[in-house]
Amino acid sequence: MTGRFPIEDVSPVVSCGRYPAKAVVDEPVPVSARAYREGHDALGCNVVWAGPDGASRPFTRMRPGEPGQDRWHATIAPDAVGSWTFSVEAFQDPYLTWQNAVTKKIAAGQGPEDLANDLAEGARVLAAARGLVPTADRPRVADALTALVDTDLPLAQRVDRALALADLLWEHPVRELVTAGDTYSIWVDRKRALYSAWYEFFPRSEGAADGRSGTFATATERLPGVAAMGFDVLYLPPIHPIGRVNRKGPNNALTAGPTDVGSPWAIGAAEGGHDTIHPDLGTPADFRAFIQAAAAQGLEVAMDLALQCAPDHPWVTEHPEWFTTRADGSIAYAENPPKKYQDIYPVNFDNDPEGIRAEVLRVVLHWVGEGIRIFRVDNPHTKPFDFWHWLIAEVKAVDPDVLFLAEAFTRPAIMHGLGKIGFTQSYTYFTWRTTAAEMRAYCEELIEAADYMRPNFWPNTPDILHESLQHGGPPMFKIRAVLAALLSPSWGLYAGYELFEHVARPGAEEYLDNEKYQLRPRDWAGAEAQGRSLAPFLATLNRVRHHNPALHQLRNLRFHEIDNPALLCWSKHDPETGNTVIVICSFDPRVVQWGNTTLDMPALGFDWHERFTVHDELTGTSYDWGQRNAVRLDPYLQPAHVLTVRRPTPPTPPEPAGAEPADLTVAEVPDDLSGGTAPTAPVPTPPAPTPPAPTAPAPTAPAPTPPAPAPPASTAAASTAPVPTPPRRSGPVPTPPRRAATRPSAPVPTDAAPKDDRWTS
Repeated sequence: MTGRFPIEDVSPVVSCGRYPAKAVVDEPVPVSARAYREGHDALGCNVVWAGPDGASRPFTRMRPGEPGQDRWHATIAPDAVGSWTFSVEAFQDPYLTWQNAVTKKIAAGQGPEDLANDLAEGARVLAAARGLVPTADRPRVADALTALVDTDLPLAQRVDRALALADLLWEHPVRELVTAGDTYSIWVDRKRALYSAWYEFFPRSEGAADGRSGTFATATERLPGVAAMGFDVLYLPPIHPIGRVNRKGPNNALTAGPTDVGSPWAIGAAEGGHDTIHPDLGTPADFRAFIQAAAAQGLEVAMDLALQCAPDHPWVTEHPEWFTTRADGSIAYAENPPKKYQDIYPVNFDNDPEGIRAEVLRVVLHWVGEGIRIFRVDNPHTKPFDFWHWLIAEVKAVDPDVLFLAEAFTRPAIMHGLGKIGFTQSYTYFTWRTTAAEMRAYCEELIEAADYMRPNFWPNTPDILHESLQHGGPPMFKIRAVLAALLSPSWGLYAGYELFEHVARPGAEEYLDNEKYQLRPRDWAGAEAQGRSLAPFLATLNRVRHHNPALHQLRNLRFHEIDNPALLCWSKHDPETGNTVIVICSFDPRVVQWGNTTLDMPALGFDWHERFTVHDELTGTSYDWGQRNAVRLDPYLQPAHVLTVRRPTPPTPPEPAGAEPADLTVAEVPDDLSGGTAPTAPVPTPPAPTPPAPTAPAPTAPAPTPPAPAPPASTAAASTAPVPTPPRRSGPVPTPPRRAATRPSAPVPTDAAPKDDRWTS
């Protein structure tokens, strides 16, 4: 311990300060610490924070948390990309100590003679405060000081003006015995590091015909369709030359035919390596034109960084020491038993670390120079962690806007470790969390790691077609999209999801006729015209995300109780804007599910008794809601409610003329301010020595009367779509289905999941 007061358990701190915490520009970052002192004098805490320019930001006072825990809290919002620093300071607050003592003594009936020393101490504190408050407020402090030392005034008039300075001196306190804690760092990225919507496609499949590869020019024609769905990051698998030695055929076949295109992850051939574009896709100029065309559609292109080589990559010939040589003299290919990747040589980072680092940094900065600011990194957990820590820092020193997504499906400690050492975003176990309980528990783990690990939820990838999508039918495609898009601020999907592609290669969790090994052109426009596309639904989800700032954050994710284990209820609330979104999603793609919510009202910004209007963004219907509500979800209509909260705005009654705040009673003043207290409102003081009269208890508002139960939903009501009506009441329901607080209220949208015999299992 150093300094006068203990300062402990500071947050956000990653690995005891070894790595910086993470934030994005304008993100509210909660800062907290435990600080306390001996005795009963008041303690205060504040955050000292500075930006990348080294300039200190405004004084930020911390407020005490739960009584008795000595925990202090504040929120800062960094406003620039780069490395920020912060520390917590603790100090003795003589004004709060004085306010506490004087208020109690006057309430106990003590007079001016008894308070002589207290009044003198107050004068000392106000004299010190005059130079600390803003210039415009200095006359108030001077007037309070003058009154405090004027012995001709009644006691109440002497102290009232000083007590009225509570709010001012909370923001501009007199600080004594200041103790500074350790300094920690926060790396602040641009906003896309936290909030993004990714779409992956293979450019060679877009416009492919008669076995010929598509090009960047033909892939440009797909950009408006991706943008129309509301995605903002377009991720491309490797675009480099593909090796011919040991090239794989369709469905990972060991032998390729003369026209087979091979896997883009088998990087390198006679045409070049990681800094070269596959000639079938076009030229560097064509790639730059593609990036510009994407930007015109609001799409940022993300590039794959896969540090591995085909057997005929130039590195294999020029730097054989960069690979692992087996006992028989051959170079080891990649394996993940029982899988074998004979077309890929892993790089051995231990044989020539300096040479490999220099080359990889050159390659990455080459693509940064071509306009790439996002890299999806393939299998980073198979490369040394100190290498990534070094590389990411070096790249950000050149361009701090560059972002790195870690594609690592491995042990939790490794996934978390990659986030700590600098990766901007992380793939997660989202795909394999298939029940409401599993999803809630996993998301709560991710919230705990929000200071260093930003999740990116993907329902599918070219390598991953989970059995829930193989057998769950179109409703499951909706369910997984809702979960991915609205639980995490960043999400993504691989092309073909919107066409309900679901056929797996036998015995594998990946697609049959996998696009990794062959061209796969699709009739996007035809599917959408025939109503066989999920694109309109995906566009709705991304529109809701875009228009609701609460969904741009991770730390604000809160789960609410619901009495059906097949349903998950959560919310996100943005205190700054008041924006709130509530989602109830079914995990059952086949059966109608009922449930009753018990909402955590303060988490939504409401008192427990309040009611409010919610608007379903999927159906266009509004409802009147409170703490307890009944829901009914039909997977063949919409398997989820996506509810935006519309807050009541009652008129504020005018205050009566001459109204004054209520008298402060002794019971309202804490006995011990050493653990902190927020400032109390200024109060008039009764003249001594008469004690204050007992304060009448405030009237208690009557509890709201529950509405009369509604009749059960009939079959006709469930199948007939009524015109949206004004908000309905939906009070507590003991057991479903005694009433239906939610009913289909609009014609079934064109993107509703059709019942299809092909999906029955």
